[in-house]
Amino acid sequence: MKKLLKTGLSLVVVCSLAVSLAACGGNKEAASTVDASKLSLQDVESKAKQEGQVVSVGMPDSWANWKDTWADMKTKYNLNHTDTDMSSAEEIAKFEAEKDKPTADIGDVGIAFAPVAVAKGVTQPFKPSHWDEIPDWAKDKDGNWMVGYQGTIAFLTNKNLVKNPPKSWDDLLKGDYKIAVGDVTKAAQAQMAVLAAAMAFGGNEGNIQPGIDFFEKLAKAGRISSVELSVANIEKGEIPVALVWDFNALGYRQQINKDQFEVTIPSEGSVVSGYATIINKYAPHPHAAMLTREYILSDAGQINLAKGFARPIRDSVKLPDDVAKNMVPLEQYKNAKPVTDYTKWDATSKQLPQLWQEKVLVHIN
Repeated sequence: MKKLLKTGLSLVVVCSLAVSLAACGGNKEAASTVDASKLSLQDVESKAKQEGQVVSVGMPDSWANWKDTWADMKTKYNLNHTDTDMSSAEEIAKFEAEKDKPTADIGDVGIAFAPVAVAKGVTQPFKPSHWDEIPDWAKDKDGNWMVGYQGTIAFLTNKNLVKNPPKSWDDLLKGDYKIAVGDVTKAAQAQMAVLAAAMAFGGNEGNIQPGIDFFEKLAKAGRISSVELSVANIEKGEIPVALVWDFNALGYRQQINKDQFEVTIPSEGSVVSGYATIINKYAPHPHAAMLTREYILSDAGQINLAKGFARPIRDSVKLPDDVAKNMVPLEQYKNAKPVTDYTKWDATSKQLPQLWQEKVLVHIN
């Protein structure tokens, strides 16, 4: 399983880059400059086929159904593929450390890490043909990163334990069951759950207090579970309601018992985040990496992700009926808001562990 947390205008506009032909074709003495703004998609495809392979990091078969995308890249373009699973921070560190002897072409990182990669100078820009369909919050204006799929904090309810599954934060507050949120002092998913509650009650990336207040009420009522939030504990029936990413919730439901669990986006609002592709500035197979990003944003690539329960970033993609029926209905997302200010969120998330300890954990036995 993948290690967890991961605005332009023209069709294909990319900065001029120096890319080693040794990386592309094996001649370590030659070098050339690839100006992708002068390349058509047909050019990218042709050169990618010459490169013959794409090497990814943090994009294993088991995560978000990447396996179908890699299979398609082989079938359609004869690109061989290998992956090394790692965290977002490790991906960026690898790109930086191996710049003189690069091995990786493309990575998938939590959106908060994408600007970090740009700041470290390890990305190269590429805008695929569906660029204009990507929301501004989900892409770098120069094309250095772009979100391929998104996640929203959801309620995963065990209907064997909760007769009336919560549809809203207010429902959650009025219930009499335990709620598992995870380790807010360490886990990004758990911290985003607190931000989701904050946003639902008027807070934002720089104001987490409404979320803290909400969970403090639950803690004082003895409603927050101390059980580890894991699929094993969910399966054992130890967690009535869990706050998790929708794609995790849907995956757990499918893995355990689809009829036993309900997945709901809270009606007052929730938080949306995503995972973004970054192409290594020093990629050995840069055109293969570009073609991979192009395919991820295609209808087929977006459907592949949805088969792994990851909601496509392109809302215009029509999912096949057998895929759509396993997703949360789109109308439930109407009040979900993306994180747009990661500078503020970075500062807030650093304060959150202490706030959680002082206001919430003190009330949990």
